[in-house]
Amino acid sequence: MALLLLLSTVSWTVDKHLCMGRVMDISFFAQAEDCGMDVAATLLETIDNHCCDDESFTIEGQDDLKLTWNDIQLGHQVVLATFAQSYLGTLLDIDQLPIPLHTYPPPFLVQDLNILHEVFLI
Repeated sequence: MALLLLLSTVSWTVDKHLCMGRVMDISFFAQAEDCGMDVAATLLETIDNHCCDDESFTIEGQDDLKLTWNDIQLGHQVVLATFAQSYLGTLLDIDQLPIPLHTYPPPFLVQDLNILHEVFLI
């Protein structure tokens, strides 16, 4: 959950260097390294160098993380409250739970039905 929160709140910048339509380098948070064709073009004194291109895009993270109970829709509130109640119910100690039929004894066994119907587990 903490990793999901971190990934959703941080802004990501991806920079790509393309050479002749192929991706040569991808970099996160920094500028991608070039392939060296720009240096070769300046040495050859070529004016029209259209083989290399740099692309970058930024994925903006969330800034507003304050969410109140009233901002959530009623259906979602019901689901969250039900889930919390059922989850907290699993954390209770079984010895502390009330037994509703504790004072009533079990019924007397008049006949053993398994022997009466000759049903045996093998």
